[in-house]
Amino acid sequence: MSYYPLTTIPDYYNMDALLSEEHLLIRASVRSWVESFVMPVIDEHAQNHTDIPNLMQELGNIGALGPYIPEEYGGAGLDQISYGIIMQELERGDSAVRSAASVQSSLVMFPIFEYGSEEQKKKFLPQLAAGTMIGSFGLTEPNHGSDPSSMETYFVDKGDHYLLNGAKMWITNSPVCDIAVIWAKDEEGKVRGLIVERGMEGFTTPTTNNKWSLRASKTGELVFSDVKVPKENLLPNISGLKGPLSCLNSARYGISWGVIGAAIDCYCTALQYGKERKQFGRPIAGFQLQQKKLAEFLTEITKAQLLCLQLGNLKNAHKATPAQISMAKRNNVKMAIDIARESRQILGGMGIMGEFPMMRHAANLESVITYEGTHDVHLLITGMDITGINAFN
Repeated sequence: MSYYPLTTIPDYYNMDALLSEEHLLIRASVRSWVESFVMPVIDEHAQNHTDIPNLMQELGNIGALGPYIPEEYGGAGLDQISYGIIMQELERGDSAVRSAASVQSSLVMFPIFEYGSEEQKKKFLPQLAAGTMIGSFGLTEPNHGSDPSSMETYFVDKGDHYLLNGAKMWITNSPVCDIAVIWAKDEEGKVRGLIVERGMEGFTTPTTNNKWSLRASKTGELVFSDVKVPKENLLPNISGLKGPLSCLNSARYGISWGVIGAAIDCYCTALQYGKERKQFGRPIAGFQLQQKKLAEFLTEITKAQLLCLQLGNLKNAHKATPAQISMAKRNNVKMAIDIARESRQILGGMGIMGEFPMMRHAANLESVITYEGTHDVHLLITGMDITGINAFN
């Protein structure tokens, strides 16, 4: 036994009835691509710590990069539920694949579209949407992760250009990026966004090696040593932490959908294995302890699906709050990592083998539960929202 193609998605509460025909068509299309392009090779790339060749252009071909960006800038002009569904299907393949699309869409294309000049939008967005240009996002620093307000990366005005210095780390796609959207402080201490392009002198992107997680994805640093950034590369329409935090809100929303895909992959594999694997003369799915696990998996997946669907409705209506998005990211990632760990037990020793996805998903989700705000930080965001008291200070 090995990878099981998914013929039906768990839909215990008939959520499909709440989706449009377009949503269902998008899901079927992306699912088919994942099963043909990602599933057959993902274990090999994760084991060998290599990324999937031509991944970004393939994602561009299926419309998974910036799908909510208007068509005039190369996007598909889809709604937020469509974006979530795409992220869910991609992460069923692997968190590294969803991360690549999520970073490109929410952390690179989103700020250029929302805060960039018309010239920046026309120059960068169509290529990013096609996957012919790869972007990365620089906020986290070696000394500042959960506290971005203390960032040390800075730039100064030199008349006809800005001079940028500093470093960012834990950056998805940094070793292969063509541009990076960087958040740095100006001379007044205000956080601003800059588009740094590959080839600018003093800009380097060292690779982060020896990861146990997201092994089918390139991770690295962004290092700036007296980098001359043209003034036209400053994002003109945003100042302050609202800029990067709004990007994180978009990314966290995509993650909250994406991890459902990882959980579904683990649940469906465990369910089918449990029906086929026989011990003591009958399928192990017939034993109470295994049924308890499977019932809990389906319950948690269903709750996460409904949470994301309503959050998507709020996003479409421009009513979703950062705290609501934070809750969904925290809840759903914890749900997914718990299912990955527990479903591995149903498979026994086979659960640690590369032919099955549980260990790979569990390892990936250790990164997902940490990036875009740790589990504990998201608890404090909810706590502050319901009490009105800031526990960060």
